[in-house]
Amino acid sequence: MSADRSDRARAVRGLYAVTPDEAHTATLLAQVKAALEGGARFVQYRHKTAPAELRLEQGRALKALCDAHAAALIVNDHADLALELDAAGVHLGAEDGAAISARRTLGAAKLIGVSCYNRLELARAAQASGADYVAFGSFFASRVKPGAVHAPVELLREARRELHVPIVAIGGITIDNARELIDAGADAVAVISAVFAAADVKAAAHGFANVFDPEARR
Repeated sequence: MSADRSDRARAVRGLYAVTPDEAHTATLLAQVKAALEGGARFVQYRHKTAPAELRLEQGRALKALCDAHAAALIVNDHADLALELDAAGVHLGAEDGAAISARRTLGAAKLIGVSCYNRLELARAAQASGADYVAFGSFFASRVKPGAVHAPVELLREARRELHVPIVAIGGITIDNARELIDAGADAVAVISAVFAAADVKAAAHGFANVFDPEARR
């Protein structure tokens, strides 16, 4: 692993903001800018219904915005788009291709994250195939994925004992339940609704950032 990639993998910590499906690029940029100003340092561009042209438009705009805030942009699903944008990396689900294939596309310097749901064996395999971080969930009921499989909090403790890559928790996470997941072993919490559906996105992001760094002041 390159030194730069290793440093960025270790930096997978804190609020990991995952974008909502927003068709209007200006609205999306305003929301993400507020989240970055609130303390998010990792942003995942996730838009399941966007056509390729819109994904490219929004991806380019988000890359510039993240660069301006010294934040990392991760692209959900599409390693080819991550490559075109020169994003920090890609996040893969079970249906999105193996980490080994994404590594061939992106090269040695980019981050690869893998969703492992509620299965520690998937995380072991992802780590062995070169994933830089793994994600588990859904830990709580999720408005974005109401039918998602449930992951027990104990899974984070088991994963923490076995794995040497950062662990991201996802699914129904709020400012009130995030601490439980962090205490169990999560390095980062991936959040959509509790940040981007908040009346004050920046304040919501800042609240999550302070769960990890209570002494931080912005």
